[in-house]
Amino acid sequence: MAKHVDYYVSLNSPWTYLASKRFEAIARKHGADVTIWPVDFGAVFAASGGLPLPKRAPQRQAYRMMELKRWREHLGIKLTLEPKFFPANEVPAARCVVALREQGRMADAIKLAHAVLNALWVEEKNTGDLATLKSIIAGCGLDADAVMKAGEGPGTAAKRDAYTKHAIDQGVFGAPFFVIDGEKFWGQDRLDFVDRKLAA
Repeated sequence: MAKHVDYYVSLNSPWTYLASKRFEAIARKHGADVTIWPVDFGAVFAASGGLPLPKRAPQRQAYRMMELKRWREHLGIKLTLEPKFFPANEVPAARCVVALREQGRMADAIKLAHAVLNALWVEEKNTGDLATLKSIIAGCGLDADAVMKAGEGPGTAAKRDAYTKHAIDQGVFGAPFFVIDGEKFWGQDRLDFVDRKLAA
């Protein structure tokens, strides 16, 4: 029986970016079915005791930067530590991912989410800018006008709100977050355990 993974993402998170391609490879290896949840982690943090980066203690912010450097070097993955447009307005991109998901185009939704993360953390693009977002969508081989229109459509914002409430109800508190058969895995540094779970 194929495994299913609920995959909760922030389109601003460097940790989600660091996990993205590795998680794709793990899911593909095991033939796992993946559902992406592009949720509002501002609301998730408010419900779970988390803090947005600017409100964290200086020592936590400094350690975060040290860890990003470590993981960038360990994984050999390109990552701009302080990208020009971070944090970006992730709402337009998230709504486009929601729209694709709602159309049953899960692979396209995941592809777009990962392309947005790459654009922010590697290419230093302003992923909250609509013209830039349109270019990113087109770069995924998708109809950018149609995807953006769907993302701006009635009900898309409410769907994302509903996804966020679902995430909170499931105990999600950080990104990336993976749930497999009710077992929870938080962070890109838990992908080995995700791999093992899917192999079991």
